[in-house]
Amino acid sequence: MSAALLTAVARTAAPGAALRRFLALDSVVSTGNGLAYLAFSAPLGRLLGIGQGLLLGLGAFMVLYGAGVGLLASRRQPPVFPVKLVVEGNYAWAALSLVALFVWFEPTAAGAVWTAAQALVVASFAVFQQLALRADSGRQ
Repeated sequence: MSAALLTAVARTAAPGAALRRFLALDSVVSTGNGLAYLAFSAPLGRLLGIGQGLLLGLGAFMVLYGAGVGLLASRRQPPVFPVKLVVEGNYAWAALSLVALFVWFEPTAAGAVWTAAQALVVASFAVFQQLALRADSGRQ
């Protein structure tokens, strides 16, 4: 992906601003998803074919993760090492989601689509965050 694509997606020419925007979006999506898992674990579990207990655990983790990523996004210059951890964590989450889909879970059709879609979204966050971090590091 090019710097032009990164600029277009982030709608800014400032890599630092792009990184903060991608982190903030990751935070909002992760926290919102986590809250939904916590509040509606039983009906979502039935819809997705994933256990209620697992959704509760994932929900709690995602709320905490989202808060941490939000804290990074709020920094004028997010520190490189924690951002790299977020990027690597997002790649790992996406990969484990797909492994779980085929190895551990027995989801409904909706659950299979949801799991694959969220893996794609999380992997996209990782790519854009990584590109923005590289662009920001190149300007310093």
